[in-house]
Amino acid sequence: MLAETLVLALAGLLVGAAAVAALPEYFPSPRPLTVLTGAVSALVAGLVTRAALGSEHPALSTGVGVVTAGLLVSVLARPDRVRRGRGGPQGHRPA
Repeated sequence: MLAETLVLALAGLLVGAAAVAALPEYFPSPRPLTVLTGAVSALVAGLVTRAALGSEHPALSTGVGVVTAGLLVSVLARPDRVRRGRGGPQGHRPA
């Protein structure tokens, strides 16, 4: 169980860090908040899945944790605050 907990926490940290590294302009909130959201959500979802299904399915618990981390980290993304190109939203240029 300790190994599974560590794997879940690391996977969540990687999900959060990857989101911030890939799309930094989408995450105006503090970077540690995004990374820790990934870690905590993966950990909680994985452990809840483990409690529901039992310890016979560690890969499934880890997978559910990683998917949940990705979903909850995406809630923090703010694409509406991203500056578009010079032409305004969606490349529209005034006539």
